[in-house]
Amino acid sequence: MIEKIYDRILHRNPGEKEFHQAVWEVLESLEPVFARRPELLDESLIERLCEPERQIIFRVPWSDDSGRTHVNRGFRVEFNSALGPYKGGLRFHPSVNLGVIKFLGFEQTFKNALTGMPIGGGKGGSDFDPKGKSDAEVMRFCQSFMTELYRHLGEYTDIPAGDIGVGGREIGYLFGQYRRITNRWEAGVLTGKGVLWGGSQARTEATGYGLVVFTEEMLKTRGETLEGKRVVVSGSGNVAIYAMEKARQLGAVPIACSDSGGYVVAEKGIDLELLKQVKLDERGRLSEYAERGGARFVPGGRVWEVPCEVALPSATQNELDEKDAATLVRNGVQAVGEGANMPTTPGGVRVLREADVLFGPGKAANAGGVATSALEMQQNASRDSWSFEHTEARLTEIMRHIHNLCHTTAERYDRPGDYVAGANIAGFELVEQGMVAQGLI
Repeated sequence: MIEKIYDRILHRNPGEKEFHQAVWEVLESLEPVFARRPELLDESLIERLCEPERQIIFRVPWSDDSGRTHVNRGFRVEFNSALGPYKGGLRFHPSVNLGVIKFLGFEQTFKNALTGMPIGGGKGGSDFDPKGKSDAEVMRFCQSFMTELYRHLGEYTDIPAGDIGVGGREIGYLFGQYRRITNRWEAGVLTGKGVLWGGSQARTEATGYGLVVFTEEMLKTRGETLEGKRVVVSGSGNVAIYAMEKARQLGAVPIACSDSGGYVVAEKGIDLELLKQVKLDERGRLSEYAERGGARFVPGGRVWEVPCEVALPSATQNELDEKDAATLVRNGVQAVGEGANMPTTPGGVRVLREADVLFGPGKAANAGGVATSALEMQQNASRDSWSFEHTEARLTEIMRHIHNLCHTTAERYDRPGDYVAGANIAGFELVEQGMVAQGLI
């Protein structure tokens, strides 16, 4: 029955390979649920869950600094609102297409459910590339993007945040245009804002910090901690940098990270202050960091070649494949936590699971970002502002709750230690309850 449902989804959504991959991973995990509750199949719940409630595609015209006009494509997929208003980031990257946004929105639905916060799932973005653009060009693009998207947003409807290519600068331009058009200071309509104008302390650090908390919770189930362990991270943006920062706080040694040009290795530990300066302040390259920090730069290499006990793929989807996973296993990896969305291919996951490596899937392990976005929404609703320490404590509590939920759910369905099954089943059960309770909508 699962295969027949999946075939219908493939037929209905041709060419969307990332969406197909995300759907199959969930369906495969849900077989024990349907064995116990076959009536769910009769209600076409899966078909309803895999069909977004709304898909919005629009053009985004903008002009560069020389006056030349460009046209990009914008997307917002409002996937599921059974548990609350749509919530999910905006991604600006040339790889963005409808299939990518649908996969991200589908994953977001389960991720948001796992947080225990009242938020549904959505995702959006554009094939616009902010890399190499001036601030003025990025501003004009964001203003044009929001001029169309604003009519679909609202603190009780849909609340975007940032993602790849969308940081504090872009959120600022987007929020400014929303205010300009609507004449409303509706702080809860976007998250990831600056702290001075409605943002939350610890939001920038949240995804990376939460990832490391989840990973250490996995290690604790085997009597281990992060103390003294070598950590390798892919990427060198916010998620990667703050994952390394949190890992170092917990006694680990982050020794390698990457960008599109290659990776750096520093056996005594990455200099995080210098890395923040180069990557976040100057928007520079890792090769520049290596020159200034005395680290070894490997152009075009695979960061997974570096021996480590903990690996945190935090760049983009399908970046860690079967061969990479085999290399990690051979070099003694004990735990892999996904900081990005679906960064490990199905073959890579299989290799890690067969080797009994602890594996935290993205929809659970990187949920700290959206959890803190929901905390930002709480602060906006009450016109309040919390300290960094208070927000981080709430984040840690949420991530431990997610870990416990995934761990106990996997055991309840006779899949002990299988965090993929635990996350998928727990997220599904929460969303399913909301959908069934609200009738056929």
